Amino acid sequence: MSLGKTWLGGLCLLVICVGVMCVGNFAKAEVPKPAVAEKQATITKQEFFQTRPADRFDMKGDIPYASPGGVELLLDAYVPKLAGPLPAVMVVHGGAWRSGSKSQLAKYARDLAARGIVTFAINYRLSPKHKFPAQLDDCRAALKWIRLNAEDYKVDTTRIGAIGYSAGGHLVALLGVTGKPGEPNQPETDTRLCVVCAGGAPCEFRDIAPNNWGLAFWLGGSPQQVPKQYKNASPMAFVNKSAPPMFFYNGTADLLVKYQQAKSMSVALKAVGVETQFVPLEGMGHIFAAIHPPTLEKAYDFLCEHLKVPSPKK
Repeated sequence: MSLGKTWLGGLCLLVICVGVMCVGNFAKAEVPKPAVAEKQATITKQEFFQTRPADRFDMKGDIPYASPGGVELLLDAYVPKLAGPLPAVMVVHGGAWRSGSKSQLAKYARDLAARGIVTFAINYRLSPKHKFPAQLDDCRAALKWIRLNAEDYKVDTTRIGAIGYSAGGHLVALLGVTGKPGEPNQPETDTRLCVVCAGGAPCEFRDIAPNNWGLAFWLGGSPQQVPKQYKNASPMAFVNKSAPPMFFYNGTADLLVKYQQAKSMSVALKAVGVETQFVPLEGMGHIFAAIHPPTLEKAYDFLCEHLKVPSPKK
């Protein structure tokens, strides 16, 4: 399958599935102004499919990294043709926690690999069959696998970050604020990240109406029934001074995940001394913010800065 078809299929799936996120207080629909569509249309097809030269890295697909409950989980590895050890980034797809796959953000993985970063695009268990925290557990399992296999993939385990969009943005943000040091003599159990980039990420579920069932497919009930689930799924609930530097980007015309979510998260992190950047994309909706070339370059630069990778020459 071509890169273009993979990207297009992934985005169509994201459009359909992420609509489930339009629940509670964090996704009250607004009618965008006419200027929004005009601004979105300025993103060309060429920009959309633009990626980095593939001759800079090798790609190995469908690598098993865990099998919780007998469910085989796979990842794709993009390894730069450079001497190691190299920094690494885990790439986490969106799809409202119930659909999507590792191919969805292949562009992110390829672009970063071309910058000299080993990237791992992962699958994770999906709802409604697998309720939260299965998805977070799988991200942690992937991180453990990366640490255990660091030598084979030229990874410097002191320089590991993550990037995700939509549900994937939520998961990497949550992973970032809940990271813990490893057990003594078990460095692979370290779940801390050096840096996080989260796009279109819902960050707060505790303010959803008590009788709202919109996320029951994923969290197992309404806020009234399982309040702990809504708290544990909220990155805002775990903001702390030990969190890694975080970069947020969100369209101001996003009808699915309100940009105030990322803005509030960024403000909260800064208040405890964590370096953050928040990039609001004026007039852009959920999908266009995911693929906006200048913003992706800013996100990549943020990752490179904190993973100590030289910025590419313009």
